[in-house]
Amino acid sequence: MAQIKTYPTNYPSDVTDQEWEFCAPYLTLMEPEAPQREHCLRGVFNALRYMIKTGCQWRYLPSDFPPYDTVYQQTARWVKAGVFETMAHDLRKLIRLCCGRAAQPSAMVIDGRTIQSVPESGARAGYDGYKRKKGSKTHVAVDTLGNLLAVLVTPANEQERAQVAQLCESVQEATGQSVKVAFADQGYTGEEPGKDAADQGIELTVVKLPEAKKGFVLLPRRWVVERSFAWMGRFRRLARDFERLAQHLAGYHWLSAIMLALHLLLPKSA
Repeated sequence: MAQIKTYPTNYPSDVTDQEWEFCAPYLTLMEPEAPQREHCLRGVFNALRYMIKTGCQWRYLPSDFPPYDTVYQQTARWVKAGVFETMAHDLRKLIRLCCGRAAQPSAMVIDGRTIQSVPESGARAGYDGYKRKKGSKTHVAVDTLGNLLAVLVTPANEQERAQVAQLCESVQEATGQSVKVAFADQGYTGEEPGKDAADQGIELTVVKLPEAKKGFVLLPRRWVVERSFAWMGRFRRLARDFERLAQHLAGYHWLSAIMLALHLLLPKSA
């Protein structure tokens, strides 16, 4: 059996030994000794984390990582298998328990943001007239601590209120029907979003701006999801929609949530 090549890099985005001990069981889709494996999974995962954090193109991955096509193909397998969602949900439970909360949330906050497209993603892009931007819209649900619960990617011209049903269904599936209330902004106003949420056993509460708004106003609950968007904005690969496939863009949001959660649980990992 050929020896598996290792990649002992030393980038700030690399996983630590503690992080890898947690991540490895989720990422191993076949036996470690499988004859077709040529490159160590840890090196592949480190390359992916480097790409997400720095925003570099696949072909521009440093040469001390595995070949870029190997990293891309393995990433596609991970996204298809849903391992990032599974890992992120388990990390969320651990964070909540460490904070003295129940493992599953009873409330969530939903919102969407528009990400500008590039030529690679332009075929599925839409035009957001409000933001005056062509691209994709990522609709997310987070718990009241800001942990990711669900991600949905649509063209930017799709309305937020039209995604409530799918978001709520995904959240209830991930949490075991534990969520009872959802907070949202005025973009979710109307009977249809409320009915879609109610069908999943969730009460949709729209947090409205004060009528006499002057300057910055911190809205109850609503700021949590905005902070989560800001956290994700630190990952340069998510600054624009560089992906040909919408599921890859969603998968990279889950990966960013994993990296943030690991850093919170293991702060010395940087």
